[in-house]
Amino acid sequence: MKILVSACLLGSKCRYDGGAKPDARVIALGAEHELVPVCPERLGGLEAPREPSEISGGRVIGRDGRDVTAEFELGARRALEAARRSGCKCAILKERSPSCGSSQIYDGSFSGRVVPGAGVAAALLMKNGVRVFSEENFDKLFETEEFSNEGGSEAQR
Repeated sequence: MKILVSACLLGSKCRYDGGAKPDARVIALGAEHELVPVCPERLGGLEAPREPSEISGGRVIGRDGRDVTAEFELGARRALEAARRSGCKCAILKERSPSCGSSQIYDGSFSGRVVPGAGVAAALLMKNGVRVFSEENFDKLFETEEFSNEGGSEAQR
C-alpha cells in the first residue's frame, strides 16, 4: 500500500522550528508499505525554520501576525496532487499541525490550547476522499477497506 506521510514524521527537518518529529512506528511501516513523504508547508513555499502558525478565524496566521493562508492552501493542493500522482488513498499526518492535524489543531492564540479541527492539508485531503490518520491513531488504518484490499498482514491487524 502507498501511504502519504508527513515528512517530519519520517525525520525530515521541515517543521516550523527547523526540526523533525520522527516517529519510529510510522517509519517502521516503510518495511511493508511505500511511504510518500510530503510537507505541505514546504510545498507551499515556506522555509524551515519559520514563525509558528496557527489557524484563527479561518485564516492561517504566523505568531508575527503575517497571514500565510495562501502558502498553506498552495501546499495543501500540492499535497493532494502528490497523493493522486502516487496513488495514495490514505495518509498519516502530524496531529495538531495547522497543515496536517486531522482531528486537533492549536486554537490560534499561541497559548498551547488545542481544539477539535483539521489543518488545511488534512481537510483538503479528506474532502477529496483520502483517509487521514495521525501518528497517534494510525493503527485504525489497518482496519480500513483500503488496507484489506491491499492484502495487509495479519500481524498488522
